[in-house]
Amino acid sequence: MYKWVIIGVLALALTGTAFWGYNERQEKNDIKMQAENNYQRSFHELTYRIDTLHDKIGATLAMNSRDSLSPQLAEIWRLSSEAHTDVGQLPLALLPFEKTEKFLTNIGDFTYKTAVRDLDKEPLSEEEMERLEKLHDNAGQIKDELRNVQNTVLGDNLHWTDVELALSDDEPDHSDNTIISSFKNVDDTSGGFSDEKDFNNGALPASNEEHKFEGVTGERINQKQAKTVAAKAFDLNTISGIEGGKSGKGSDVPLYSLSYQKDGESGYADISQKGGHILTLMMQRDREEPKLGLHDAQQKAQDFLEEQKLEDMEMVQSSQYDSVGIFFFVPVQNDVRIYADIVQVKVALDNGDILGYNARDYFMNHHERDLQEPKLTEDQAAEKLNQNVQVQETHLALIENDTHEETLVYEIMGTRNDETYRIYVNADTGKEEEIEKQTTTEARFLQST
Repeated sequence: MYKWVIIGVLALALTGTAFWGYNERQEKNDIKMQAENNYQRSFHELTYRIDTLHDKIGATLAMNSRDSLSPQLAEIWRLSSEAHTDVGQLPLALLPFEKTEKFLTNIGDFTYKTAVRDLDKEPLSEEEMERLEKLHDNAGQIKDELRNVQNTVLGDNLHWTDVELALSDDEPDHSDNTIISSFKNVDDTSGGFSDEKDFNNGALPASNEEHKFEGVTGERINQKQAKTVAAKAFDLNTISGIEGGKSGKGSDVPLYSLSYQKDGESGYADISQKGGHILTLMMQRDREEPKLGLHDAQQKAQDFLEEQKLEDMEMVQSSQYDSVGIFFFVPVQNDVRIYADIVQVKVALDNGDILGYNARDYFMNHHERDLQEPKLTEDQAAEKLNQNVQVQETHLALIENDTHEETLVYEIMGTRNDETYRIYVNADTGKEEEIEKQTTTEARFLQST
């Protein structure tokens, strides 16, 4: 009798184990499928945007009207920014892909600066038209390479999740992986234009130069410790389900690239092996209607920076897109804002979750500066402005100029005809280093702080 009872219990246990194993495998397959769908979507959107980018630049070259040119350049800037985001959502963080990213950054920088200036007073020069021609040619080459990758992916039914697995191992050579080798071809194609040094930065001045990661300090951590850091950032109670591995030898800084997906949410983080610093963080989930204002969301962002032990940070720009607040912070040394060390934080306005964080510039550049006293006073700098600009506030700041040298400037917020501008005036010579028109959201927020 007892023998049959024991056999029955063992049979039930075996059945239960098999059922649990099946469910566990099915759940992993579902997660893998969701990741694959996200990667496929990002890749096909990237291909479409590069295709559209090529067409838009071609249309710009054919334009003669200044009224049409500025909106077209702004549209190219928007497309380059969205394409840059698409690249960031592919499993390419471990793969050298910086030439293509620099190419997209250069497009954005050039078109943004050109779109916001008065083209009636300062039309495109012959040199700038030549750059646009080169942009057009390069975009066409990259478009063709991406189309080749797309045809290969679709024709051979290749999977992006296999790329992620291949890149997370310690093998230095992945030439046998079709997607990886194809994207290296895309990156080589991008190299011709990405090395241009003639482009100013976009909405806020940041670092254009290659630096060592001076701000990455501390003891080396292992992968389990990195997953613990990621779990806290992802607001998870366990490291179970967090996947990823170490960067390859070609990475600019040794890091762990980690991700998770569960219940319609996903997260991605790059964490430095030295010190366990979060360099980038990205969270994706469905969002509800905004319940927080930008001021409350800014406090959430500041709290997160304090958790990351980033001290003496000051918010310098804020904007809202749908139900997300985007904040830019820079460290302050001796009352001088250090723009090369800029940090971006994205906050969900429905509940205050941190949805995005980019501190690569901070950890790449951060160190103590030898700051000199400005030769001009605030009033003397303000006298260099257009007489129709009304000064609202002024700060000392350190930015990189056109030749990529760190330059002390007065950062002046001014208004003219109900429009707000951020103007950088050299604190020694009075030269206007850069002028940026602020969007309505940015201007409204800055004027209320």
